[in-house]
Amino acid sequence: MKLNVGFLRAAAVTALATLAIPAAAQEGDYTPPRAEGYAELADLPDWTGTWHQDWERLFGVTVAPVVLTPEAQAVQDEFEARYAETGPPLEAEARCLPPGVPLIMSVGGMPIEVLYSPGRVTILTEAYGQARRIFTDGRDLPDDPEPFFNGNSVGHWEGDALVVETVGLHEMNGIARGIYVPHSDQMRVSERIYMPAEGELAVEITVTDPPVLAEPHVMHLFYKRQNEFPIREYVCENNRLVTGEDGANIDLGLDDEGDPFGPPVSEDEPGEGMGEPTED
Repeated sequence: MKLNVGFLRAAAVTALATLAIPAAAQEGDYTPPRAEGYAELADLPDWTGTWHQDWERLFGVTVAPVVLTPEAQAVQDEFEARYAETGPPLEAEARCLPPGVPLIMSVGGMPIEVLYSPGRVTILTEAYGQARRIFTDGRDLPDDPEPFFNGNSVGHWEGDALVVETVGLHEMNGIARGIYVPHSDQMRVSERIYMPAEGELAVEITVTDPPVLAEPHVMHLFYKRQNEFPIREYVCENNRLVTGEDGANIDLGLDDEGDPFGPPVSEDEPGEGMGEPTED
């Protein structure tokens, strides 16, 4: 097979010209678009690392009660009466649906991580492997937002505090733990995130929803920086939702193995609960 020498020469000249373009363009004041805005991030507070919920405050902080409107309280009372016999609804957990804002910030004491990029702050949560995108580029909240579990968030900096407003929340998002009243499309979540001290991160959350909440509901979350325990991969397996007359919610598949979470079983009842007794 013969090579076309003229073609090879033309290709070589084209390749050299292509390689020369970036070098020439970088002369002078040229700045790659990707690098724009990164220098400004150095002035933001240092929130690098992994933030774990402060266990001392996780259970020791008094949470203000949720004050519902009379109409919403009637719905809540109906839910509580119904689930006094059948247990709380677990459909979302069975389908591995994330709890969404604001509850995603406090799932099981799992950690979070904060990332900076020009015009945006991203909060990664170990719980459900979620990524919250908070835009800080000056945009307004959408007038007709598409509902998402993490909502539509915009934020701005007030000194070293990040102030976040979130609207457009999924219909399955909860207002607060233990409240089963569906929120309205007017639900809004306001957050103020700041470091009260070195190695500490605080999140003040205010939930408003006039048709459901008689007054704004305020929550406080506290984190400590613990980089020795990085965020781990979270994969939620789809459990099987049981639909039956007995009102069961979730089948954990433990019928043949005993209940590992049940009370200890005496040595007279081997083979159940925590397993057969072992000889010393």
